[in-house]
Amino acid sequence: MRALCWTSGGELTVGQVPDPELRNDHDVIVRVRRSATCGADLSLLAGQTPGLAAGDVLGHEFLGDVIEVGPQVRRHRVGDRVVVCASVACGACWYCRRGLPSCCDNGSTDPIANEAQWGHPVAGCFGQPRAAGGFAGSHAEYVRVPYADVGAFPVPESVGDDRAVFASDAAPTGWLGAEGAEVRPGDVVAVWGAGAVGQLAARAAWLLGAERVIVVDRHPARLLMARQHIGVETIDQRDSDVSAQLREFSGGRGPDVCVEAVGGPAGEHRTLADRFTGRTRVPEAVREAVYACRKGGSVFVLNGAAGHVDAFPVGTVVHKALTVRGGRQHGQRHIPMLLDRMARDELRTEHLATHHFPLERAAEGYALFRDRPDECLRAVFTPH
Repeated sequence: MRALCWTSGGELTVGQVPDPELRNDHDVIVRVRRSATCGADLSLLAGQTPGLAAGDVLGHEFLGDVIEVGPQVRRHRVGDRVVVCASVACGACWYCRRGLPSCCDNGSTDPIANEAQWGHPVAGCFGQPRAAGGFAGSHAEYVRVPYADVGAFPVPESVGDDRAVFASDAAPTGWLGAEGAEVRPGDVVAVWGAGAVGQLAARAAWLLGAERVIVVDRHPARLLMARQHIGVETIDQRDSDVSAQLREFSGGRGPDVCVEAVGGPAGEHRTLADRFTGRTRVPEAVREAVYACRKGGSVFVLNGAAGHVDAFPVGTVVHKALTVRGGRQHGQRHIPMLLDRMARDELRTEHLATHHFPLERAAEGYALFRDRPDECLRAVFTPH
C-alpha cells in the first residue's frame, strides 16, 4: 500500500509499505478515508524525536471504513465508518477502568522505553516511534487498529468526514483542556493558541458554560477564524499587553481558567536520569498563563512538546494558589459525546481543514502546514 514515510532530516516521501495485517484477536483493519496533520508531528518531521527510523509511517488523526475484523471484536463489522482515537489504550487496566485511558499501562509496544522517557508507561499513539507507541501511522491507505472495541467509534450518518476526522484527536484534546481545568458556568476563560486544538478548547469552554472566552495568538488569520467560527474575543500578542487586557476582560482579577494550547515542535526529550542536566526554557505561553491567571484559578497545559524544562515559576503557582494540570486527550472517554455534539451541530470543525491533498501530495501538504505560506491551519489527506 502507499503511505507517507519519514526518511531523514525533515524529508518525507510517499512510498510502498507492506499492507497491515491482523495481529491480535481484538484488531481491525481500517481503509482510511481522511487523515489530518497535527502540530505534534512537526518534531517528527524535523527528526527531533528519538527512535524514529527511516520508513516509519506518520499520522495519528484519521477515520475510515472497517474492512477486516479480528475474531474477538464485538462492536464493529465490515463496512462500518469509524473514527479512531489517536492514542491507543487497552480499556481494561487500572487506569482505563478509572477513565484515564491516556495513562494506559498496556497501550505502548515498548513500555520499557516509554517508562524511561516519562517515568511510567503511558498510552501509545499512532505514527510514533516505539518509545511513544510504535504503531504505524494513519497517512496511509490502511491502518491496523488494536483494541478496536475500545478505540474506534461509529460515525453518525449526518456527520461528514471533514468534521468527524477531528474527533480523532483535536476535539478530545481541546475538550480535555476545558474539562480538565474545570471550567464552570460564568467563568472567564483564556486560551493560548488559535490553532485547531485552541479553537476547540475555546468551543468546549463555551459548551461547559463559560461567560467569556478569549483566545490569544500572534497570527491574525487564526484569530479571525476563531472569532468567525468559535465566537470568541481575541488578543493579538504582537501588539498587546496580554495580562493587562485579560484583567480588563475579567473585572481586574485575571481569567478564572487559562488553557495552554499552543503546541508546535517538540523540544529536546530527556530520560529521567538526565532531567537535571541542561536547561530548556519554559514555553512562553505556559509562563504567561501562570502569571495572567487569577489567584486561586486553574491552568491546564496541553502542549507536551516542552519535555523537561527549567525555570518554571513555582513561586507564582504557590503564592497565587493556582492549580496547574496537564494531560493527553482521553478520547476513548470523550469521542462518543463529541460525535453526538457534532451530529447536533453543537460542534463544527470543517473550517479547520483549510487545505486538502491526495495522499500522493502529503509531503507537500506537510511542508505547507509547517511553513504556513498560505495560512494553512490543517492539511487533510485523502488516500482513495
